[in-house]
Amino acid sequence: YSTDFEVHRNWLAITHNLPLSQWYYEATSEWTLDYPPFFAWFEYALSHIAKYFDPQMLVVENLNYASRATIFFQRLSVIFTDTLFIYAVHECCRCINGKRAAKDILEKPTFILAVLLLWNFGLLIVDHIHFQYNGFLFGLMFLSVARLYQKRYLEGALLFAVLLHFKHIYIYVAPAYGIYLLRSYCFTANNADGSLKWRSFSFLHVTLLGLIVCLVSALSLGPFLVLGQLPQVVSRLFPFKRGLCHAYWAPNFWALYNAMDKALTILGLKCNFLDSTKIPKASMTGGLVQEFEHTVLPSVTPLATLICTSIAILPSVFCLWFKPQGPRGFLQCLVLCALSSFMFGWHVHEKAILLAILPLSLLSIQRAKDAGIYLILATTGHFSLFPLLFTPPELPIKILLMLLFTVYSFSSLKSLFRREKPLLNWLETIYLIQLVPLEIFCEIIFPLTSWKQHFPFIPLLLTSVYCALGITYAWLKLYISVLTERTSVRQKAE
Repeated sequence: YSTDFEVHRNWLAITHNLPLSQWYYEATSEWTLDYPPFFAWFEYALSHIAKYFDPQMLVVENLNYASRATIFFQRLSVIFTDTLFIYAVHECCRCINGKRAAKDILEKPTFILAVLLLWNFGLLIVDHIHFQYNGFLFGLMFLSVARLYQKRYLEGALLFAVLLHFKHIYIYVAPAYGIYLLRSYCFTANNADGSLKWRSFSFLHVTLLGLIVCLVSALSLGPFLVLGQLPQVVSRLFPFKRGLCHAYWAPNFWALYNAMDKALTILGLKCNFLDSTKIPKASMTGGLVQEFEHTVLPSVTPLATLICTSIAILPSVFCLWFKPQGPRGFLQCLVLCALSSFMFGWHVHEKAILLAILPLSLLSIQRAKDAGIYLILATTGHFSLFPLLFTPPELPIKILLMLLFTVYSFSSLKSLFRREKPLLNWLETIYLIQLVPLEIFCEIIFPLTSWKQHFPFIPLLLTSVYCALGITYAWLKLYISVLTERTSVRQKAE
């Protein structure tokens, strides 16, 4: 079983047995509580059901306890909470208009969208095989998106504020929500050219949004503020000591940066530019979760990643403010914020790519360009999740599920846009096809070589770096597409 089973079992035990004042201090297990308070209360609620399945799972000292009843309860809880995700997808399908109508239900854009979301390969393996509650959390996010599409702005703001206090990774897309709500809800009218009508600014609407944020934050963090524990909660939520990258590098810019540092180090040693005695034994390429310094390139600090992320999301936020296109513009900004944060964030997990892939599904049925970008990002991003399932019995399962989802994605979107240009060019097609020999080498050939003993991190390195190239390309292509679209719209308006 994945370590996440023990992570959530421990959180069930902590919240069930210990007083609130000890939740964010308890450290019997290495898997300490590091999610916001709403998720802790969510675990507390689940624990009162869990005790009827196996009370022993709720003992804090029972480390790595994994009885059949415990695993069954955890699996069942994920399935049950996914009902919120199903409802949210239904609401989104009601709001999103596809490219065209179709007589066959299997070719309807809304049906395709429902399948792309409900049977998403990444979400399926991360939640139902690896084990997490992302479906429930994405349900909150997609329901908030649907409410914004329906112009139910306060409901959308409330749902997103609640989501942030369930899992703080969604702060990645907070700029998109903040700017869109300010632009669309707080300014009640535009000029004929689409620019802001400043006199239409509503202080009442701003006050209502502020009240929602403050009330939700007070409900979540208030008890810990009263206990004087807010700094401890924040230190658990933002553990900067964990280092720039996760044990398995997320396929982002820093994976390419790390690989370049390693290549330059090897080159420097061979050319006698570097002294091997001065190179740290533990480096960024060691595959561990700690703070490390790069050997050749400048070491990266949390502040540097924050600056890079802010610069990366700035154009998308700028476009949403000055060149709005309604909910579609909001979705584009949301995806770009998620991707930019994934590309340049501090200690990003590989699973965070789903925060961009899933919302991009909503755009993929509306325009051929977005469909092509979705196919590149989804295929590459999903492949980068393969290392999460590393045991031999899981190999055929993940390959089969990935093939089924990928074949459906390509065939359904190709059918939807069959009257337009091919969704991918020849270079993009070749890049995606090369994922097949990469998987064969990493899973079949490499374990049979002597390299496995001396360089066990090579398969993860290759997977991360190769997927980082594809995700970086998709990010740049989406950015160019959005900026081009906004420019053309402005020119037509003039």
